[in-house]
Parts: sequence; structure tokens; C-alpha cells
Amino acid sequence: MKKRGTWEMGFEVIKPGLLSTLQDEGRYGQRKYGIVTSGPMDLFAHRAANILVGNDRGAAALEMTLLGPSMVANMDMLLSLCGADMEADVDGVRVPLWRPFLIRKGDQLNVHYAVKGCRAYLAVCGGFEAKPVMGSRSTYLRAGIGGHQGRGLQAGDDLRVRQDVVGDYLHHPGSVSAFIRPGYEENPVVRVIQGKEAALFTDASRQSFLAQSYIVTAQSDRMGYRLEGKKLELSDGVPSEMISEAVVQGTIQVPPSGQPILLMADCQTTGGYPRIAQVITADLPLAAQVKPGGKLRFREVSNKEAQEQNLLQAMDFRLLEAGVRAWVRDRG
Repeated sequence: MKKRGTWEMGFEVIKPGLLSTLQDEGRYGQRKYGIVTSGPMDLFAHRAANILVGNDRGAAALEMTLLGPSMVANMDMLLSLCGADMEADVDGVRVPLWRPFLIRKGDQLNVHYAVKGCRAYLAVCGGFEAKPVMGSRSTYLRAGIGGHQGRGLQAGDDLRVRQDVVGDYLHHPGSVSAFIRPGYEENPVVRVIQGKEAALFTDASRQSFLAQSYIVTAQSDRMGYRLEGKKLELSDGVPSEMISEAVVQGTIQVPPSGQPILLMADCQTTGGYPRIAQVITADLPLAAQVKPGGKLRFREVSNKEAQEQNLLQAMDFRLLEAGVRAWVRDRG
């Protein structure tokens, strides 16, 4: 076992993938200064991957979008891969999703195109090294801060990891049950609560918002999804812009074009467009896994249901953590 807290050279990047960035749970406490939160698009998959390898939930993991990287291991490591079905292999041998697996020094991990979903998360026991910026290791691409040099991975990069435990010590047989995973779909129905300015839209537009499917356009990214569908209209006399107010991941704004924007992990801190709805926290992972060209539909629920779903998901994580820790304790 290596000394706790020492950083070692973990991976050499051979191919970087389409967009691979280091993300922890986000940069909190800075929004009042205009600093965005960042963090994972799919918080469920990010947390699950960390829990499976014995990390704290907020350890830095690698978020991979659509196409993952190829990397050579410079040491033995315990890994987990959660989220989108990116068919991954180690030297040609398929590795499992949603359960831990070992990689040996000299092996090459290849993470391929996402067969289903959009983003996957690779966690390593001990976590990836990244210099904290304003309390977070998350990459914020537009500002060039956090993560690995403030950018996505490039060929030739070296990723360091902190190996608290090496070998079979944490190689438990557990996995994340399909019963607690988000119901990922190519064209999901995502639950929302009513936005602050919902009443400013015409009755027909409010009904249309919930009745139609929206296409996630190619102009979508970590900042927000631009949606395409039947135009939404404000009631007569209502201005299309307002005094800027706070927005967060999951806020759905409607600009003058009438085409909604679903704000995501790198969204701005304030916005001046009417907010028709807010995606509930428990369903943000569903939206995060929709590829450009996929579709979203919205279903309105009560604040009570939104809170209940959040609590149920939190309970699932606590049970998963308890199971991993119990196995390690009994094994030790």
C-alpha cells in the first residue's frame, strides 16, 4: 500500500477523446461574484463512480463527452466507469460499467463512442490530481481555470492520481443497481416545476411547452441546451427581457426567439429572460445524457414531488456508500 496522500503519475493520454475534462462536484460559494459553479453535467454518475472506488463524493473524476480517451496506465489502479454506455476496454478486454475494475501498469484503457447516452465518468481510487481554484478542481473552459491546465485533455498529457489504496483491497464485487440509476433514455421525459415567470406566457404557450417534444440542437454545450420546437409567446404587453435575476442549472429561459434554453452546469449566474420552468434536481442527469439531435419533453410536478425525489436519490447514495464501506470493513 502506498503512503496516503502521495500523488503518482497515473495515466499518459494517447488520444484525448472529443471533450474530456476533470470535474469535482463544483465551485460553490462564488456565484455572488459571478463565478459559475461548473462540476459534472450528470451528478448521479459522477458520485456513483467515486463511491465505487472508495472516494469522497466530491473527488475529481474525468467527464467524457460522446467519445472518450485512450490512456496508458503508469501504475496499478482501481477504476470505475459510470453514466453513458461508452464501450470501454483494457487492451481489448471489455470492462464493466457501474462496477469497479482493476487496471495494471502498462495496460491501455480505451473509452469508445457513446452507444447510449452522452457523458460518462471515470473515477480512480484516490482521485485525479488538479490544483483547486476558488475551492474546486472543476474545469471551467470559458475562463480556462481548474482541472488539467484549465482545458480539456490533449494527447501527451500526464494525469496524476492519489493512490490511497492499491490492489484488491477495494476490489469489491458490488455495483450500482439498475433500480437506483436514472432512467436514461435517448428522448426522456424530464420533470419540471413551474418557473417564476410562467404566468407571463400565453395559456396556449404554457400548454404547448408541456405537450411538445424539443430537439436538442447542435448549438448546445455545457453552458446550456438550445431547444427547438414550436415558438413560445408571452402575453400581450409583457416585455421579452427583464431585470436579471439568479439562474441555476436546470433553469429554462425563453429568449425573444421563443425557443427555450435549458441551462446546464457551466451556466451564467444571472439571466434576463423569462423563466418558464425549472428541471428538478433528480432529473438533471436525464437531460445531461441527451445527445445533440435528441429530444426532450417536460412534465410538470409539484414542489413536494421534486423534494421527495431529491431525498430518495440522496438515500440511495447513502445506502450505496454504506454497502461499499461495510464490504471494505469486513474484508479488512
